[in-house]
Amino acid sequence: MEQRFLKKYDFILIPLIAIILGLLLGAVMMLIGGYDPLLAYGSLIKKIVGTSYDLGEAFRTVVPLVMSGLAVAVASHAGLFNIGVDGQIIMGSLGALIVGTQVQLPPFLHGLLAMVVGGLFGALWGGLVGYLKAKRGINEVISSIMLNFIALYLSHYLIRLFMDQPGTQRSTLIKDSASINIGWLSERMGGARVHWGFIIMLFAVLAYHIYLNRSKSGYEIRAVGLNPFASKYAGMKVPAVMIRAMMISGLIGGLIGSFEVLGVFKYIAINSTTSGIGFDGIAVSLLGGGTGLGILLSGTLIGLLTYGAQGMSFGAGVPREIINMVIAFIIFFVAASGIVRSILYLFGKNKQPKEG
Repeated sequence: MEQRFLKKYDFILIPLIAIILGLLLGAVMMLIGGYDPLLAYGSLIKKIVGTSYDLGEAFRTVVPLVMSGLAVAVASHAGLFNIGVDGQIIMGSLGALIVGTQVQLPPFLHGLLAMVVGGLFGALWGGLVGYLKAKRGINEVISSIMLNFIALYLSHYLIRLFMDQPGTQRSTLIKDSASINIGWLSERMGGARVHWGFIIMLFAVLAYHIYLNRSKSGYEIRAVGLNPFASKYAGMKVPAVMIRAMMISGLIGGLIGSFEVLGVFKYIAINSTTSGIGFDGIAVSLLGGGTGLGILLSGTLIGLLTYGAQGMSFGAGVPREIINMVIAFIIFFVAASGIVRSILYLFGKNKQPKEG
């Protein structure tokens, strides 16, 4: 294996080696705890592909993770750290819930309008972070974290005021006409909560790639992320680009919330914390290298591992926290890519034929 080959394909090799190392270290942790790694990983795979229901639910788990990775990545390309995707998800859920419970429309139109409104709620929430950063110089990490909690408690207040289900810790259910479930496919997959969000996710990955790499607007986002001062000198409106990037990021977050309300739960639960999907998106974006295909693959991997962890618990008695450790190991090795790269280059150097 030549050094030139390693340098050319290390963007593929590094995540692959990171995954292998993460799984191996996870196996070591299981052995230390007295568990059988082969049985555990076998149970994980069986949980994912064991039945059509499990397969449908596993890929349903993938959707919010991939979308969250896209949301984080769009902002990061503009040089912004959107740690507020959770808040944008909540606002998207709220927008979809309002339309889903308060509006009466035919089935297709009802679900479509609820998704659009949910996406717009998320876009406005993300745009607010962008505005505070671009126009007022307020760090986006601070403002987005604060807006996460504002979104959480604002949604609780509005649900209790207008859409409360008495005697429960949740909102009323959306109308059946607002559902985005794929009924015939759900029936064939044993009642798995498959919905149109999966198809939209695939289009979103494609649109993300085309927008950032084939459009003037996407070029501006990448340019501002690389050097805002040079971009301003070149005539770009840097504040507007930042706001636009955060609005797109928030739009994707809002769609995640819409999918969860309209296609999975049919209500919003009143919880004391956010879902954490937005934070998972940071890991997905990092593992995927910020590319559309990479985010799709990393989100699928993390989603399947997360869902399959249930099989490890029941089939091998392994705590679910072990799979979180595996994911953490994978992210660590991707983040500390210098370690993996050094191993690869050392391996390549040893494999080179000796001269003479």
